[in-house]
Amino acid sequence: MVNALVIRETHLPQSPNGRAAQYVRMSTDYQRYSIQNQAAVIAAYAHAHGFSIVKTYADHGESGLKIKNRPGLARLIDDVSGGRAEFDHILVYDISRWGRFQDVDEAAHYEFMCKQAGIKVNYCAEQFDNDGSMLSNIVKNLKRVMAAEYSRELSAKVHTGICRFVGLGFVPGGPVGYGLERVLVNERLEPKKVMEKGERKYLQTDHIRLQPGDAHEIAVVRRIFARFLQIKSEKAIARELNRSGVSCRGKAWRGPTISRMLRNENYIGNLVYNRRSKKLGGECIKNPSNQWVRAEGCLEPIIAKDVFIAVQKIVKERRVDISEEEMLVRLKRTLKKEGRLTPTIIDGTADLPSTRTFVDHFGTLRNVYRLVGYQSKRRCEYIDIRRKWVEPLSDLAGRICAKVQEEGGRAILHSAKSLWINVGVPEQHLCVDKHEINFRVAYWTAGARAGFSPFWTVSCRRRPAGWIVAIRLGEHNDAILDYVMMPTASNDSNMIRFRENGRLDHGVVHFQTEGELARAVVRLVTKDGPVGRTRRRQRTQSVKRFRSSEKGADARRR
Repeated sequence: MVNALVIRETHLPQSPNGRAAQYVRMSTDYQRYSIQNQAAVIAAYAHAHGFSIVKTYADHGESGLKIKNRPGLARLIDDVSGGRAEFDHILVYDISRWGRFQDVDEAAHYEFMCKQAGIKVNYCAEQFDNDGSMLSNIVKNLKRVMAAEYSRELSAKVHTGICRFVGLGFVPGGPVGYGLERVLVNERLEPKKVMEKGERKYLQTDHIRLQPGDAHEIAVVRRIFARFLQIKSEKAIARELNRSGVSCRGKAWRGPTISRMLRNENYIGNLVYNRRSKKLGGECIKNPSNQWVRAEGCLEPIIAKDVFIAVQKIVKERRVDISEEEMLVRLKRTLKKEGRLTPTIIDGTADLPSTRTFVDHFGTLRNVYRLVGYQSKRRCEYIDIRRKWVEPLSDLAGRICAKVQEEGGRAILHSAKSLWINVGVPEQHLCVDKHEINFRVAYWTAGARAGFSPFWTVSCRRRPAGWIVAIRLGEHNDAILDYVMMPTASNDSNMIRFRENGRLDHGVVHFQTEGELARAVVRLVTKDGPVGRTRRRQRTQSVKRFRSSEKGADARRR
């Protein structure tokens, strides 16, 4: 039974009762639900009932609360609903392995989809036969309710236990703040080792505490708090650190990162838990302060308490909590004083909420301007145009990815606007450097004066390495003109701007149809493109080195 998951389709036994697929899932609850144990029980059930297991769908370490985080079950349902299932039975260990859905109707829905396709779901470890009888339906639905209730009870118990351990000064998990590190301690609170990223404790008697980390990071933390008392700007501090070459553990500093650090009580020796909670796959909610769990003085402080209090005072005074009507009244007052409105003016006014807050409440900044009777001189139509072309751009990326895969390349969509291509020969285990193609829109802009030709702009604020493929829009950005491709290495600015008569100076090549563009991308990364030339050059150099070594060996032998 140890190889119950191994399926050799070329040597399937003749089964009188049909072919079956098995679905196995393991979360983190009990060892009896391990993948191997489930497979052994399912294999015994299949042998006893004359089924041959032809396919396995598995979810390793996944919760049964929802289907979206379970690729195995999602693929099973997709195969069944799409008519690609080459089996007529699905074997599952028990009701809970099918899922602990909080809505029991959801579990019944997926089973009904299988039943509609003529495929029966069998629960191998249950004490009832899933034959559709009244008794089996009553027991099955009761088991589904019990499986859902078990998750709710377990969630409450785990939460209570974590709160108790945090009160004792132990870390429940999650990322560690900059300048801090985790240390493993035994039951006598004696340190055993410093935990690396991704490491976990294994003994129940061991626990994890926080302590000050690298001396360089501690100095950076103190520098951040000191500078905030002087300039009161997280973004300015982030710019200073980035310009001075100080990284945030390999990443660039950002304003929100600094903001979280300034509010982190770990730096004055306190642990705070349950500020936010997300239970049973629900939405993340903010909890009132009376539900927070705080353990004070449980680690060595990095920042003096008076400095931390002074920083919190600045942050609190800067926050503006007013109604939407009052927000607009104050914005009108600012408009009357300044004569105009811009995001810089809004963010720089002391008694106004930030631009981000206005957008969160009123949808867009343009709508905010309209509500206070201000007509901006800046053109805002590009906002609507940008939204219009988001979906077509994503669809184009998907089709190009599929075309590269059809031609034998290995490609994945890293995001809706980014395609990673790594072409190789699987049977020879050859692989070349990864290519990144970023998808953008080239927006049309009229000439500044009569007689001036229009130009197109492509945003590349992050300056992605590799290539840019863009949909070039026609006049007034209403329709697609053609498609263009350009290398990013030759463009150093955040915005690529080109005219038709000067596009070749920027390395911009245009294609009339999507098919021509797709073929060009395939040529770029296959034998006809630079990748292929690089591969041939490497092979030629290897042959030359081999022949040279052979000649040297012959000369030495003579």
